[in-house]
Amino acid sequence: MYNTHDIPETITMIQDEHLDIRTVTLGISLLDCIDGDIDTACRRIYDKITRTARDLVPVCEEIEREYGIPIINKRISVTPIAMLAAACKTSNPVKFALALERAAKATGVNFIGGYSALVQKGFAAGDYALLESIPEALDVTEHVCSSVNIGSTKAGINMDAVAKMGRIVRATAERTADRNCIGAAKLVVFCNAPEDNPFMAGAFHGVGEPDCVINVGVSGPGVVRAALAKSEGLDLAGVSELIKRTAFKITRMGQLVAKEASRRLCIPFGIVDLSLAPTPAVGDSVAHILEEIGLEKCGAAGTTAALAMLNDAVKKGGVMASSRVGGLSGAFIPVTEDAGMIDAARSGALRIEKLEAMTAVCSVGLDMINIPGDTPAEVISAIIADEAAIGMINSKTTAVRVIPAIGKQVGEELSFGGLLGSGPVMEVSRYSPAKLIARGGQIPAPIQSLKN
Repeated sequence: MYNTHDIPETITMIQDEHLDIRTVTLGISLLDCIDGDIDTACRRIYDKITRTARDLVPVCEEIEREYGIPIINKRISVTPIAMLAAACKTSNPVKFALALERAAKATGVNFIGGYSALVQKGFAAGDYALLESIPEALDVTEHVCSSVNIGSTKAGINMDAVAKMGRIVRATAERTADRNCIGAAKLVVFCNAPEDNPFMAGAFHGVGEPDCVINVGVSGPGVVRAALAKSEGLDLAGVSELIKRTAFKITRMGQLVAKEASRRLCIPFGIVDLSLAPTPAVGDSVAHILEEIGLEKCGAAGTTAALAMLNDAVKKGGVMASSRVGGLSGAFIPVTEDAGMIDAARSGALRIEKLEAMTAVCSVGLDMINIPGDTPAEVISAIIADEAAIGMINSKTTAVRVIPAIGKQVGEELSFGGLLGSGPVMEVSRYSPAKLIARGGQIPAPIQSLKN
């Protein structure tokens, strides 16, 4: 039974503390759209997406009106397009991206993810062509997001792919330099990518997923921060317990929306991703939670410890609240999308080296970080390799979404608007890793991968 006290509390969370459903993401398998002719495959893709997702946005808006719960994004994720490109006799799969763009516009979704490749153990047919086409694909589309998985605990790290992705991130930023390098903000490089992630830019529909499925991503950093602000005198065990209870309440709302969307769309319910996903709005910041716990500024000594406790408590509370937890689930630290992170980076309290340490205990990795526009491709590749190594060794998901701010230097600002926010260009080491990256090959899987 519902406690009547929960009703006004939930209203306060939504109205004053930025509680929302960050995304309802409809995952769609495109395996039955494969065809040797790319035009036929693209037609099948458009037809299946528009048929399956035609009611996604209207149903989400209906749920918003009936329950008073904001659903910020409605999204689609699809089978990694490299798998479809493998069957086509074409060297340029950008037609697939254009088909996805048309489908996104027709269905009214905010983003569509899955212009992706899984190359952690090597390149299969279709992978090279898709990777090389990413800069053009993200230049000529507005709603399409791309991701590449270059490593895993089971497979190790494909350093040839890492080298290639450093060049592709730079090229993508250069092609969209007239739009604040927005293409690079829609491209993420993963280690241990989950197949049921509802969050962009890394969402794709894994081959082990059903034909179609509803995944929901919740948010609520402002709710956690507000709860901590009202609870003076707690020791850290008490802080952890309070975060768990708050995460439970947030996740229950996500479970409700997921089940309602599933029922009304007649599509199976997949998972709730119980991540704390911040926004640039004041009061909706993971960094401010860490400061509420006791740091003068995010980035100070103790930041990694506080983030580790926060992430663990969120997972513990969320798991009790939902029958199906998946995706990334924990705390996100995207610099340009978090008001507290933006402020900490501007003041110099938060540097990329500290962010890398924090990624060892957060949900994802180096996310939405502006770097100098003249950063060499091999430096970007080395940043990707460092982050992948953290994920590989620790059996966790890590990712890199950095934006070379073409024409800008350290301290200058780059703005994307909306949820992507804005932030300063952060300094990176200028010492060269070129020889390391040029070696190529595979970093072998760690010994802990042998669990069978």
